[in-house]
Amino acid sequence: MNTDFIIKALDLELFTPLMSLDEHALAAVGAKWVSVDSKPGFPCRVSLVEAQIGERVMLIHFVHHDCTSPYRSSGPIFVRERAKASNLSVNEIPEVLKLRLLALRGYSPDHDMMAAEIVKGERLKEAIHQIFANPEIDYVQIHNASAGCYSCVAYRA
Repeated sequence: MNTDFIIKALDLELFTPLMSLDEHALAAVGAKWVSVDSKPGFPCRVSLVEAQIGERVMLIHFVHHDCTSPYRSSGPIFVRERAKASNLSVNEIPEVLKLRLLALRGYSPDHDMMAAEIVKGERLKEAIHQIFANPEIDYVQIHNASAGCYSCVAYRA
């Protein structure tokens, strides 16, 4: 069974209309601008890179597992003001994940959780390959374990 994968970030186009909103309009959609004051700590879900100190990021509530399933889920994420879309190769792990403790959740095509594991970022590639060894797993969501926040998703390549 092929266990190759590709990690996908969130689509920049989901957030482009929000980038020009003022603070009141952003608040109405559950978002606000935050100035980055530490590194690491502000991983962008569009570029899959760590925001730099002094950079502005949007903190927004996002439905990251939008499905008809008991596992439907949402939470806070960061999007860099000048984010560029991530474009990773097969089996490539972005730097932003390599130094974090991560929670992996493997889901079936019906969006039922079939696997869950906590791994150090340096073991992420191996762990995703192991999860995809189960042919019933369709995709793997990757979360930052300490904060519990959604990071990105791995699909079969």
